[in-house]
Amino acid sequence: MIFHDILVIGGGLAGLRAAIAAAEKKVDVGIVTKLYPPRSHSGQAQGGINAALANNPKAHDDNPEKHGFDTVKGSDYLSDQEAPLFMTQQAPEAVFEIEHWGCPFSRTEDGKIAQRPFGGAGYPRTCYGTDKTGHYILQTLFEQTIKHNIKTYNEWVVIGLAKDVDTCCGVIVLDLRSGELQAMGANAVIFATGGSGRMYGNSTNAIPSTAFGVAMPYWAGVPLKDVEFIQFHPTSLYPSNILMTEGCRGEGGILVNKEGDRFMKKYIPKAMELGPRDIVARSIQTEIIEGRGFDDAYVYLDLRHLG
Repeated sequence: MIFHDILVIGGGLAGLRAAIAAAEKKVDVGIVTKLYPPRSHSGQAQGGINAALANNPKAHDDNPEKHGFDTVKGSDYLSDQEAPLFMTQQAPEAVFEIEHWGCPFSRTEDGKIAQRPFGGAGYPRTCYGTDKTGHYILQTLFEQTIKHNIKTYNEWVVIGLAKDVDTCCGVIVLDLRSGELQAMGANAVIFATGGSGRMYGNSTNAIPSTAFGVAMPYWAGVPLKDVEFIQFHPTSLYPSNILMTEGCRGEGGILVNKEGDRFMKKYIPKAMELGPRDIVARSIQTEIIEGRGFDDAYVYLDLRHLG
């Protein structure tokens, strides 16, 4: 039987970063992933990653506390507030870390990491690498797993948990290439399996984002929290569901209905297109339901004035 001190299930950004953190503590780590890690859906994240670096002239007084406030406010104050506040305090260090590992962020004229406006943020604090931020960070983290000699089991799918009474002691996996079942043991199992958008008819998530990594612990008796909070990206290309980056709106793109009205001014007049994603998505759907969508199915993201 294959054994590791820690097994990480998932080879996207979260899974790779968790594995690196464990490897830095000199423990034996294995990654089980149904995709070769650089092909993970994390690579489709285009827009950027938020951190209060204050590199943009319009964000000279930004700080982690303000980032934390925006995050808690964006959750309608329903989040476990200690978690986002901890995250926003750690964000600058995390961004600098992946920069030092070689991530090619876009730059300001004086060489700092470039930042632009994004939804739900009171300041331009989104660090980005052109329109390929997820791809760049994913490649950077994958290089680190190679550096740390982390064993990766590619195209292996976890189909069940192995339990000793109430303790998870490993997983049962299916090797997609050979069709064989494998037992894997571990002192700890970390699930970092990404999104679950493919449970729904419309989603910008890739086909593998099926929620199986959430379902398996649930079937094993692990309690789940906040499963109702599924984020839908507001802008995708109809009818293919190909994601249209939030950077389009961050650079000045506007949403209009079939009457030519910039309708976000009705729903969130201050932030408009850069409101929190849940508000923007609900506003688009409201326009369609009330008959102001094109073909009763979509609205326009107008970028003509940016040409």
